[in-house]
This record gives sequence, C-alpha cells and structure tokens, in this order.
Amino acid sequence: MEGIIGKKIGMTSIFNEAGKNISCTVVEASPNVVTQVKTEETDGYFALQLGYGEAKEKNTTNQMKGHFAQAKTTPKRKLVEFRDFEIEKTQGDSISITDVFNEGDKVHAVGTTKGKGFQGVVKRYGFRGVGDATHGQHNRLRAPGSIGAASYPAKVMKGMRMGGRTGGKRNKVKNLEVVKILEDKNLLLIKGAIPGHKGSFVIIERA
Repeated sequence: MEGIIGKKIGMTSIFNEAGKNISCTVVEASPNVVTQVKTEETDGYFALQLGYGEAKEKNTTNQMKGHFAQAKTTPKRKLVEFRDFEIEKTQGDSISITDVFNEGDKVHAVGTTKGKGFQGVVKRYGFRGVGDATHGQHNRLRAPGSIGAASYPAKVMKGMRMGGRTGGKRNKVKNLEVVKILEDKNLLLIKGAIPGHKGSFVIIERA
C-alpha cells in the first residue's frame, strides 16, 4: 500500500468552496528517502523502505550507518516499509507528497495514541459511576462496582473492563480525506483528527 511518513504538527480549520468550516490535522511530510528496495528475487515480496527525520549520528548504530550509507543519505529517525508501491524508485531516491497523494484522495492515518497513564473506568471506558451518594455510598462515585465473580469461576474473566494503562497504543483511522496540499511547505491537510500528540510520527497510507 502506497504511503508516506510525516510528523503531526497540530490542528487548524479551513473553509471549503461552500463556505463550510472544516477541522483539519496538519501533517508535515518532507520528502522521504528510499533507504531500501525489496524485490521478489531477494526478499520474496516487493516493498520500498522509506526513511524520514534526521537522526544524530552518535545515536545510530554502526550497522544502521552502513545501511544509510548504501542509500547515500544521512541517518533517519523513522523507517517504514510500504508494499506494492506503483512508483518505480531506486535506493537513494526521494518521494514527495505529490508523488503519492492528490487533493480529495482518501487516506488511512496510523499513529501512536497519547499516553494517559493509569486511569480508572470512568475516564478509560466512560462508566458513569455510582451516581447516587445515599445509602452509605461513601467515596464510591467513580468506582467500577461489582465484577460479578463468586466462588465460581473464582477469577476475573479476561476482557473485564477495569482500570489500567490508557493510550500509548498504535491506532489506525480509516477513510480520511486529503483537503489541501501545500507543496511548497511540504504540508498535508487531512480532514478530522488523527492519532498522536504534536510532533509525533504518523504514517499516511493511500486508502
């Protein structure tokens, strides 16, 4: 699936031709470098490995320094493989936004959601809590209540909605629309929200 690596800048809004205000996520996607070309003969499938973002050389292992040297490029912070690229590229070539997307295209956005740490059931799953503080309900307004287990099965069943770590997981939002492309600034405006905090890496795939 064709795509490109970018960085989430934040959100803004623009007006369309009908005068409607549309909320958009701004993604900065400077040209990605093809760091490796995988073929049927050598790897059993065809894919392009793209690199994005400058990494410090002191933080790059010797193996990866050699990998980037083959592509004649500087060390990159993020590497992602994209299969079935229709564009024919060789190692060391660059891929820009307009090589992959046009305004009006449908895309999928992949990112890591904001980590919120350990949270209770009210924030994590939208539980309402006890709601009524009468009949001895002291300080139990945000409690999950009974989890239903008795002497049998004498365990907490898998999948029970309870407190726990929230966010910080890979998430994909499908069928978003490319509203505008600012080619001179390497910016992609995508309708709606995509996962991740400001400055995080995101993967934009063609739907």
